[in-house]
Amino acid sequence: MSDFLMPSLGADMDSATLVEWLVKPGDSVKRGDVIAVVETAKGAIEIEVFESGVVDALLIEVETEIDVGTPLARIRGAQQSAEPPVSSPPMEAPSVASPVEAKAATEPEETEADQLIAPHPSPSSGERLRASPLARARSSQQQLDLEQMKGSGPAGAILARDLPADNQASEAVSRKAGKLGFDPGAMRKAIASAMARSKREIPHYYLQNRFDMSAAVTWLAEYNAGQEPAQRLILSALLLRATVLALQSYPEFNGFWQDEAFQPSTDIHLGMAINIRSLGLITPALRNLEQASLAEVMLKLQDVTKRARNGGLRSSEVGTATLTVTALGERGVDSVFGVIFPPQVAILGFGRMHREPVAVGDALAVRPIIQATLAADHRVSDGHRGALFLDRIGQLLNEPAKLAESSSIDKGAHHD
Repeated sequence: MSDFLMPSLGADMDSATLVEWLVKPGDSVKRGDVIAVVETAKGAIEIEVFESGVVDALLIEVETEIDVGTPLARIRGAQQSAEPPVSSPPMEAPSVASPVEAKAATEPEETEADQLIAPHPSPSSGERLRASPLARARSSQQQLDLEQMKGSGPAGAILARDLPADNQASEAVSRKAGKLGFDPGAMRKAIASAMARSKREIPHYYLQNRFDMSAAVTWLAEYNAGQEPAQRLILSALLLRATVLALQSYPEFNGFWQDEAFQPSTDIHLGMAINIRSLGLITPALRNLEQASLAEVMLKLQDVTKRARNGGLRSSEVGTATLTVTALGERGVDSVFGVIFPPQVAILGFGRMHREPVAVGDALAVRPIIQATLAADHRVSDGHRGALFLDRIGQLLNEPAKLAESSSIDKGAHHD
């Protein structure tokens, strides 16, 4: 038996609000399953379980604010003896509860927190409609027909997040419907707190390099010409792939500063700064890119970007990046000097690609150029290693065919 704790979702997060349980006592779960949804300053995040077993008890009520490290649920491991699941504590109805929801809160098998999707009669067809109590209560408040809804819960059950937003409802209710309803002010405050800590505690140093992208642009155009639209690549995929290969040779930029020491990571989870509705940035991690081909990097980038903007990120993707990449080229800036997101030890920035005259031998030529910047932690690395790291990224971009090779080992690096 072990307690499942509220995970940390980044250095700028101390607490979150539990929005919805997606399991109930007695449910079997496996590592990676989503068991709950919480709301943070950066939006709704799906919480994954880290071990396999059986849910023994749910320890937190829906709409409760919880600190990082708080026990959320009790999970009985598969290797332990079977015993009847412990009932969850009674769940109180939220302050906006209707009489229907208040009744549901008095019946443990009918609580939204337990996510027991009780059958509900369908008057037109005689079938049993599966919907959570909170979804039924809110549909009653908004005068919605649940039979016309498509559910995203277990066995197609309708959850509160499946209902359309009610413009007359309070902000709290609409946010807790599971959509991307974050508070921009709270997001700014959270980011500012983390960045202030970073500048206060981390001895930054900064480097900048310029990359000639002629070879990369030519290769990319030729590659995409032979692909269906869904399989085509964008330049960002090349930049990420080059970063991954370079990190394998310069691992001091991939990991965390914790307990007064650098803890390198053999896994490469690149955090990609993504703009959300022009209201702020979130940096979900593209996980295990050391195992991903160039095409797979592109698929991961598309998937995470879509879910970040629509509200579907998982806890394993938030706060777990081993290095952050920020690219503001689409906003027209030539370069970006980032602030390290603790406990990471570096952040890589890419500006816009633009054409400019450069010396090629004894002549001038107009070439596509990108400026890359590195901010790194002087406790872990120095300018010499940082310069080599940036230079290796540039070399790989100048040999784009290597980025498409299946091998993930960068054999061409210099370890001076």
